[in-house]
Amino acid sequence: MDIQSALFYLFSAVMLFAALRVITARNPVHAALYLVLAFFQASGIWMLLKAEFLSITLVLVYVGAVMVLFLFVVMMIDIDIDALKKDFWKHFPLAAFIGAVLALELASVLMGGFRSSQIAVDPNTANGLPVSNTRELGVLLYTEYLYPLEIAAVILLVAIVSAIALTMRERKDTKAQNPSEQVKVKAADRLRMVKMDAVQQPVVPPAAEEPKP
Repeated sequence: MDIQSALFYLFSAVMLFAALRVITARNPVHAALYLVLAFFQASGIWMLLKAEFLSITLVLVYVGAVMVLFLFVVMMIDIDIDALKKDFWKHFPLAAFIGAVLALELASVLMGGFRSSQIAVDPNTANGLPVSNTRELGVLLYTEYLYPLEIAAVILLVAIVSAIALTMRERKDTKAQNPSEQVKVKAADRLRMVKMDAVQQPVVPPAAEEPKP
């Protein structure tokens, strides 16, 4: 066994352990930290496959941005663990069935790849010439997968707008307008006439008391 195979088995074992701990850890913060560990191990596997761009992107985007946001959200909100575990065993059979189906589908796809008799080709070379996998990935994204990429961008934009709208809706320190109430408003509700004197009489201060001898 060479060093590359040993690293692959090491990264895979640690990633499986971290993924298992993500769903079994009782503390949400610990689960998020185990997910960060799983992302690092997946990045190492991508690096072994000579997909440097995907490896660095996984670390920068998911570990550096998404998981930091997850940690902030988990630590700021008050999660009732007992309420979450209340119906765990009630939904466990359905969850186990769906997990088994997904595992069988993944196994069928992976086993088909293992049985393939194609000779492995170095992704960094094609016909003896150096090729950048980052360039090839960009060409695929903006040619064959352009429409799925645009759809994903629109979905992410809608998710961002929805998250902002849901966050700002119930806050008391925000100012928002309701168009339906603006249309139904009447002049009497907005303007009140008050009758007042034209000139207000000046207030005369009381005379100061003379000091007693």
